[in-house]
Amino acid sequence: MSTRSFAIPIAKEEPSTCGYCSPPGQRSEDAKNYKVAGLLAMHLSCEVGTGIGHQRATCTKGYHDVLSPHRWTRQWNRHILQGEGDMDAASAAPKKQKGRDNQPFNLIESLHSAEEGFLQETRSPPHKLQVTLEPSTYTAEKFQLYRKYQRDVHKEDEKSVSGFKRFLVESPLVEEPIAYATDSPPDHLPKMYGSYHQLYRVDGKLVAMAVLDILPNCVSSVYFMYDVLWDHYSLGKLSALREVSLAKEIHDAGVPNMKFLYLGYYVYSCRKMRYKGEYSPSFLADPETYAWYPLETCIPLLEKNRYACFSDPSHCIEDEALELPDSPEPDLNDLEDICVIVNQPNGERVAVPIPWTNAFDNKKTKEDICAVIEGLGLALAGRIFWMGSF
Repeated sequence: MSTRSFAIPIAKEEPSTCGYCSPPGQRSEDAKNYKVAGLLAMHLSCEVGTGIGHQRATCTKGYHDVLSPHRWTRQWNRHILQGEGDMDAASAAPKKQKGRDNQPFNLIESLHSAEEGFLQETRSPPHKLQVTLEPSTYTAEKFQLYRKYQRDVHKEDEKSVSGFKRFLVESPLVEEPIAYATDSPPDHLPKMYGSYHQLYRVDGKLVAMAVLDILPNCVSSVYFMYDVLWDHYSLGKLSALREVSLAKEIHDAGVPNMKFLYLGYYVYSCRKMRYKGEYSPSFLADPETYAWYPLETCIPLLEKNRYACFSDPSHCIEDEALELPDSPEPDLNDLEDICVIVNQPNGERVAVPIPWTNAFDNKKTKEDICAVIEGLGLALAGRIFWMGSF
């Protein structure tokens, strides 16, 4: 692996409304959230990507009784295998079901039992369920599902193809082979670490899609979208269980380090984010030491503080956020090891140290670079190529 990574510095205000921290069926009225400074990775090894995440759950016990996994999977399987709960065209609601299946529950077997490729040859169910895992790519079918989901769930009408690609298709992760203990792992398991789309089709129609990063010690759940016509089947919960199962199956196929499901950010004050705490056992990363702490020990601190430090509660902050001071301007002589990618007249790109360019002649560009250097430090910033036209 190269000692340098590729990244674009981001340091800008970008106010927007929010479809998460808002009343059900609405978006927040005020555009308050904004980005201050960060990096957009362009080239990232899967091993480095493993460290990106703020919550994890063990793949062997990655669900909680409150989720009733047997209930969600059996309800879904009965619909696929027996036609129970087929929607009434007039009401768009599932027909009521009767009876109860009391057979022993096995998560992995239950999740696969209705899928094409796992069915017994003698079965001919009324519906056809296909769950496929493919490298992250764009299709019009995926984009239309995304647009419908954003409109129906997050009340966002304007979504572009370029925005969708940037958000959920393009990935900095460099694919790397998964070293299974066997030369012939099950066909439905991935052969490479990297970014994937897990597609759920019923009778050939795409009804849901999970965006996943499969990394050396975890499955990272990036995003999930679904057609709200299927909302009554709790596809979000089913997908989480399916991702737990994926991590467990990779582990059992001879990848002993595959032990976790990463659920991403946990925002305690946000109703739409708090559901992640229903999965157990769950852990949150400390913002200062990056050590992991059980969620139940973190919640009391999150309830009381705007900034919560789990490793040292004395660092917690209850006050409102303060205005950030301007980032100090470094001496150009100290920036010899920090390069920018310069576009040449012939179309080629070359890496040039910042002092050799006119990057600091542009006030906004200089502010962006200074903000990220302040956050990363000169040593780490020196391992990054900056993209720009200087």
